[in-house]
Amino acid sequence: MVSSVLVLCVLCAGASTGSSSLAAGLTAPRSADSCYDWDTNRTMQVYVGETVRLSCPLFSNITKYNYSTAQEAGLTLAWYWTRQNQDLEEPINFLLKDHWISKEMDILWFRPTSVNDTGAYICMLRNNTHYYKIAVPLIVLQKDPGSCVSSHVQPDRIMIPLEGDGELSCPDIEGYYPAQEKPPISWYKNCTPVESYSEKQVKYNKIYFNIMRQNYAGNYTCIVNYTVNGTTSTLTRTVFVKVVGPPSMQKKPVIHNPNNQSEIIVTLGALTKLSCQVFFTFVMNSETEVWWTIDGKREETFTDPRVEIYTSVECKELEDKIITKTLQIKEFSLQDVKRNYTCFARNVLGEVSRQASLRLTTPAPIVELACGLGVTLLLMISLFIVCYVYWLELVLLYRAHFGTDESVTDGKEYDIYISYARHAEEEEFVLLTLRSVLENEFGYKVCIFDRDSLPGGTITDETLGFIRRSRRLIVVLSPNYLLKGSQTLLELKAGVNNMAQSGSVRVILVQFKPLKAAGQLKELKHARAALTVLKWKGEKSNDLHCRFWKQLCVALPVKRKLTPETTPR
Repeated sequence: MVSSVLVLCVLCAGASTGSSSLAAGLTAPRSADSCYDWDTNRTMQVYVGETVRLSCPLFSNITKYNYSTAQEAGLTLAWYWTRQNQDLEEPINFLLKDHWISKEMDILWFRPTSVNDTGAYICMLRNNTHYYKIAVPLIVLQKDPGSCVSSHVQPDRIMIPLEGDGELSCPDIEGYYPAQEKPPISWYKNCTPVESYSEKQVKYNKIYFNIMRQNYAGNYTCIVNYTVNGTTSTLTRTVFVKVVGPPSMQKKPVIHNPNNQSEIIVTLGALTKLSCQVFFTFVMNSETEVWWTIDGKREETFTDPRVEIYTSVECKELEDKIITKTLQIKEFSLQDVKRNYTCFARNVLGEVSRQASLRLTTPAPIVELACGLGVTLLLMISLFIVCYVYWLELVLLYRAHFGTDESVTDGKEYDIYISYARHAEEEEFVLLTLRSVLENEFGYKVCIFDRDSLPGGTITDETLGFIRRSRRLIVVLSPNYLLKGSQTLLELKAGVNNMAQSGSVRVILVQFKPLKAAGQLKELKHARAALTVLKWKGEKSNDLHCRFWKQLCVALPVKRKLTPETTPR
């Protein structure tokens, strides 16, 4: 069953004939053509192939007649119907051969129904001057495949309190078979057979819930198979059982908000929302109501266009619910602050109220200043993090665009002089890796003693001369550098002394391999304490974009001819 609107239309020839032709309880309207709406649960839902009977509601809902007294008063009953999605009323012909629709007094029988029977069936009670008619919708459904019901059915509902007792009857089966007969009735919950036990017992056309549990809620379907005049028919009825809160939990409404523990902050000129949140326990047949008052006047009387009210409902278990009513005021003014805002709530057990406590606040300059300082501090921290992580890239970018080319004014011949131990590993690193990258990739002019010195010269003089004519001295440190003695020590001393006295040569320390006895050379000890040591990490340092080459490039002279493609990134 679902709710529908039944339309009753009455036509009158005149007021003088109306009173004489209609009996008590069937009063003619004053106008000549009137329609009345009755909201009633009369829509019938039935499955294909099952029997259904429609009773004319005129005898139960509108008038004080029954079928016999209506006939005695000179009224006749006729049936019409409108097909699904059509407006044309057609008379029902009961005289057709093998017609499955028949009329018995005020009842219309379908034995059995088909899908084409879906429509609105109109019973009309009339005499020579007046008629009343009312429509009963009928919907014929197919059961879902493999199911005992259709998912489109909207079943009746009954409510049973949690841990209470109640009973469920198979509805609307009386009158289909003789009262003295008891045809078999099968019960199902969600299309699964219902079994009897201590808390839930099945007794013919009823199910008794001795102790109601939450898991007992659901759709209960009863199927009746009966035989009348040798014809077997089926009735399928479904009822939804809802578990609700027990009487012991029933109480007055509880206002969660506003409350005494908090204030509502309001700002002049801003949009202000006052929320009234009320919890209602389930109370059978009880209406629930929430409303606001301003200075004692109910919300229905509010005329201020700045005031709007919104309502939301949140359903909980056991049919409890939370109703939130929001009072929204635009452009909140100083006069609004002085008003009394009270939330009321009511159910059948009583009425409660709670006044909203407001606290006025205005934007202060100190708040704006704090926000500005906070944003500035955040930007400074972000900038610091960026500089800390990408400082090498930033220095190289600056040098590439704004750096001064040292070779323009210093008159030196070489960019770099490389000092290293004359040992197989060190020579391979210097000649194949370090020299190759500095000359071929970065475009520097590199001086290597064993390659660039002339035969017959003095080692000491030529070494000192090469260093004086170079802008940088790269010292490749390794354990062999300390063991190989004189020339490497001479190169290191000359570079350190020159850097300390005139600053015309800058020393760059590259640790090729870790040193265990660095403290044995005074010059090296001082150099390591004053200078940053660039550490070669083997294969990890082969990539020209790694940190080693970026650090080395920062320490080397600025060359304006270096392009972004040749500058390590």
